[in-house]
Amino acid sequence: MASMAATTKLALHFPENLHITKMNKNVGLSKKKILKAGDKENTSSRRNLSVAANSGGYQASAAAAAADMINGKKLNGIHVGKEMMSSTWDACMLGKFVEERFVYRQTFVIRSYEIGPDKTATMETLMNLLQETALNHVSGSGLAGDGFGATREMSLRKQMWVVTRIHIQVEKYSSWGDVVEIDTWVDAAGKNAMRRDWIIRDSTSRKIITRATSQWVIMNRETRRLCKIPEQVREEVQPFYLDRLAIAAVQNHIEKIEKLTDETAGRIRSGLAPRWSDMDANLHVNNVKYIGWILESVPIDVLEHYNMTSMTLEYRRECRQSDLLESLTTMKPSGNEDSINGNHSRDLVSTHLLRMNHDKAEIIRARSEWQSKQQH
Repeated sequence: MASMAATTKLALHFPENLHITKMNKNVGLSKKKILKAGDKENTSSRRNLSVAANSGGYQASAAAAAADMINGKKLNGIHVGKEMMSSTWDACMLGKFVEERFVYRQTFVIRSYEIGPDKTATMETLMNLLQETALNHVSGSGLAGDGFGATREMSLRKQMWVVTRIHIQVEKYSSWGDVVEIDTWVDAAGKNAMRRDWIIRDSTSRKIITRATSQWVIMNRETRRLCKIPEQVREEVQPFYLDRLAIAAVQNHIEKIEKLTDETAGRIRSGLAPRWSDMDANLHVNNVKYIGWILESVPIDVLEHYNMTSMTLEYRRECRQSDLLESLTTMKPSGNEDSINGNHSRDLVSTHLLRMNHDKAEIIRARSEWQSKQQH
């Protein structure tokens, strides 16, 4: 999943428990007033900005030749209109910028092929929607180069974004036909990483039903080595930084995930083989595909009687189509019970590992939390 990304900081409570802090001062962004529930806002004073694009790239005009200002930063070569413009791209992507272009918002309908046996969206579906929104954010911002979510300066240097960590919390899984609204934004994560956050709302109730956060670094497409963020790339993305947390720092599980072994794993599934269709535009396995392989070693009894309420994924290395994988899982009650067999009333926690078949090299570590469907 390639995209801009963001960092974890302490935050204040925002309506519906969305956490927010002040805008980054070090990038020259203007401060915004955060309205509490019930406050009135003079919406007429806010300006909507948009990027005009055509099939050949970014719209060329005399105005575009000059450096425009977005969120207090100059972006050369991008024409920024004074009003939100409708276009074929907007109509197809169903996305738009809100909150003075700091947040990108997109709407989706849950399709029949995106649900599981219980007719609700799967974890893979949610991850795919997050990825799609992130990529469209980059495209709509006017930064996209010729890579999969890479900026133009990254494309010139043959670089791409790779994810190192994702944490997602699910309050409710949407059903077939439901309409959801996804907001995403980015921020810095130290000197050489980016953080991207998301929230998913039910379009009818307007309630936040999912929150997610992720961290990204830059890799060279040819050498496959990690590298520092070039200053030119930093200048591209800084105008879009928003210092806001989708998940409060105290709720973002950052403790180390233990490494499973043959002795500590409860179940092991071997011989998992990536297909050509599992590859993404960066010629490695798309990060969402790993979730399905992780679930291959989860007991069927758990999949039938529990909902996954949170998942943390730590990516260790790339996976190619020629690799054979093993999936390891261990399940434990979140309370003091000794066994989960036959008891579907207690929540569970699980630890996972995906590794290479031949040399046991780690690909991804993961941790999940499960809630009994009897509690819903």
